[in-house]
Amino acid sequence: MKSKFLLDSEITYLNHGAFGACPKPIFEDYQKWQAELEHQPTAFITKKLPQYLRTSKQALARYINCDADDFFFVSNPTFAINVVMRSLDLKPGDEILATNHEYGAMDRTWDFYCKKSGAKYVRQEISLPIQSKEQIISEFWKGYNANTKVVFLNQISSVTSLIFPVREICEKAQQLGLIVIVDGAHVPGHIPLDMQQIDADFYTGTMHKWMLAPKGNSFLWVKKEFQERLDPLVVSWGYQSDSPGNQFLDYHEFIGTRDMAAFLTAPAAIQFLEENDWWQQSKIGKALIRKHYPRFCDLLGSEPICPVTEEFLGQMCSIPIRTSHPTALKETLIDTYKIEIPVMKINNRFFIRISLNAYNSEADLERLYTALTEIKAATDFLQ
Repeated sequence: MKSKFLLDSEITYLNHGAFGACPKPIFEDYQKWQAELEHQPTAFITKKLPQYLRTSKQALARYINCDADDFFFVSNPTFAINVVMRSLDLKPGDEILATNHEYGAMDRTWDFYCKKSGAKYVRQEISLPIQSKEQIISEFWKGYNANTKVVFLNQISSVTSLIFPVREICEKAQQLGLIVIVDGAHVPGHIPLDMQQIDADFYTGTMHKWMLAPKGNSFLWVKKEFQERLDPLVVSWGYQSDSPGNQFLDYHEFIGTRDMAAFLTAPAAIQFLEENDWWQQSKIGKALIRKHYPRFCDLLGSEPICPVTEEFLGQMCSIPIRTSHPTALKETLIDTYKIEIPVMKINNRFFIRISLNAYNSEADLERLYTALTEIKAATDFLQ
């Protein structure tokens, strides 16, 4: 599989979860759209693009089981949450209930909003190690009170790699009349996603991570009852359009001149996934994670932060480490051993995160194991 990707053959790439990796056929499709744009920019943007977008959205809609009119493409989930955030009408004292496992950019987004609005962002502790799904749900709802108006939750945590029981939390949140916003950045192409089953009010996911599409390719899905309440983050020609259609899409799809070629690759990305039996490829990667996670924990003197099952782990796992030199550890791994892997911090704890895709092999994990063994013996980077 590695020959189908553009990755540097000299690098052991164990960081798919950061920015994904695009296979050659999908990247060629991306460049095809860019070439067509530059061949006749005016005709492409003013005449052809709406139908091209429609075709791409219909392909993605079938893949995630939703209506193509209920989402629009964005560059990344942070952009998407900023759109949602600026349309919320929370009052001083209102609370947004999240976990202490959220992505750092999202924490910063809500911190910004709360300073402007007077609302409060509650990072409810989900303690480690995880014992069960019921533990997560119980601990999460301990953060709820009469002031809670919004639930914000990642479906798969970026730093801790944990899969959260989003469907169950969404179900209770809807019963309580709360607005539900889900960050599913790591979900599409990683674990099955069915928008009808999730029942969030807002859901953002990426195509450029586990769906293998080009960078800057994500979406924001919005439940119909919230669509007209969503203000455009950028006001442009879609606002009070000269040719009005669907206000929700007018406001958010046409926000000025930009290269939308990445958005048009959904059919090519999905075709690649299907032709290469990607759920089987994913199954292999998940099995490797479960096989090796306890072994790496033993090497680094830590315990798994969750049961080693598919309920909590996909194609990523995060190993707690004790280090006073996180940057030096990461740079040594890439500079000396040619291993690209992140060392991440959350809640004053450090983790080294392994993420695998079909271009990885068990030999890549052995290479990492050897490197960490040598670093542990030769430096004080791992305590």
